[in-house]
Amino acid sequence: MTDTAAPSTLPVATQNVAAPATKAHAPGPTDIADRTIRQEAKKAFVWIGIAALVVLTVFLAQPLLVIFGGVVFAAAIEGGQRLLGRIVPGPRALRIVMVLVATVAFLAWLVYFAGNQIAAQAAQFPHIVEMQAQRAMGFLQTHGIEVGQADISKVAEQLIGGVGPVTQALGGIFGGMTTVFLIVILGIYFVLEPDIYRRGLAWMLPLESRPHVQGTMQRMGKSLRMLLFGRMIGMVTEGAATWALLAVYGVPMSALLGILTGLLVLLPNIGAPISGLLMILVGFSGGNDMGLYCIIVYLVVQTVDGNIVVPMIARKTVDLAPAMVLGAQLIFGVLFGILGLALADPIVAMIKIALERQAARNDEAPTPPGG
Repeated sequence: MTDTAAPSTLPVATQNVAAPATKAHAPGPTDIADRTIRQEAKKAFVWIGIAALVVLTVFLAQPLLVIFGGVVFAAAIEGGQRLLGRIVPGPRALRIVMVLVATVAFLAWLVYFAGNQIAAQAAQFPHIVEMQAQRAMGFLQTHGIEVGQADISKVAEQLIGGVGPVTQALGGIFGGMTTVFLIVILGIYFVLEPDIYRRGLAWMLPLESRPHVQGTMQRMGKSLRMLLFGRMIGMVTEGAATWALLAVYGVPMSALLGILTGLLVLLPNIGAPISGLLMILVGFSGGNDMGLYCIIVYLVVQTVDGNIVVPMIARKTVDLAPAMVLGAQLIFGVLFGILGLALADPIVAMIKIALERQAARNDEAPTPPGG
């Protein structure tokens, strides 16, 4: 009797123990049993995540540009302290303080100078541009070229609006003070302890990618410093030369035109034509001789800078195609305003370096067997 009862109770016990485990591992309503469908669903979720990231980036574009502006400012400070380190021994922090003090002193001088001279000149500037546009319309009409009054007014308004942010920044002591302040603060934080941020960024990446990413960041930092160094040399040479040459001839607003020319160097491909056009318009307001002199000054300054200064710096920095930079400036300028226009050049340079480094890494990777 015992032998016959044992087999009948064993399956019951086994079923009572196994039933909960089977139910716990059973597919739920959100599980995909088919392997192919599951793989395709994972791919779809990846693309959805990328699309969501792009949308999030668009919404956060302005803060991201401010952060990148802080990185650019930090690179400028770092380049200054490294250059200063060749002649001033001492700790790195001391040289950073010296660069910051020199920057603040220059800005204080610019503010003082702007408050005394540039503000009044900037207030007269739109009137001179519009007046010269009217003269140009009359000249064209006398030579048989019909141009409507509305067209000239529209062009003049666009020209004034295009340079408005710059002149307002000079006359109104940098209208976007909040953005400038945030960029400066972020730049100071970045340059004081750069290793913390590099390690933090590397920590979020896989172990095998960290050496490659750190090497890429080092190359980006060096190229960015050289790029900014070239821009600073261009700003000083073009601004000072324009100011001096115009002042010698007695061109009105020579100080404003010199500072505008220097600041517009930060906008390669776009800044030079704008500064030249403004210079010529102001020059012809004082007569044809003065206008022709301004044309000569513009050609001389741009020729020296474009054929001597820029090539010397370009050989040691990122080689960027002018059309690529111009296209990026147009896109970033339309999307993000003056900040995007100013940062388009370094953004394109950093993207180019990242792509080159990734391509070199792919070329160095060993080919899998049978591949």
